[in-house]
Amino acid sequence: MDTDKIVCPVDRTLNLFNKKWCIQIIRDMFFGKKHFREFKEDKPKLSNKVLSSCLKELEENGLIEKKVLDDNPLSTEYYLTEYGQSMNRIIYELAMFTLNDETKYSKETRAALKDNFKKTLEIDD
Repeated sequence: MDTDKIVCPVDRTLNLFNKKWCIQIIRDMFFGKKHFREFKEDKPKLSNKVLSSCLKELEENGLIEKKVLDDNPLSTEYYLTEYGQSMNRIIYELAMFTLNDETKYSKETRAALKDNFKKTLEIDD
């Protein structure tokens, strides 16, 4: 076995999260399929170039799929693959880590946000 080629699975996952905007794009797709322009609606600083690069990388890693629609004009739709959807637990746990910090959110806000994440990410206790 060539140990120079072994990449720690944790490092590989965190590398995806470390890319600017990628985790937000994945999170957005838990709400359903998205068109290119929809990713930018609440992210005014996200450039087309960076968005295209991130979508391409997520597709290459098998987390999302792209579907070109026969609309006039042509449009593209992106959605999570089954593999991408399996990140729901990881994203939920990341959110819970932050929400458990009692100095950042009130008890009521933490409860509401936890409930919202559970529903959106389809988390069962």
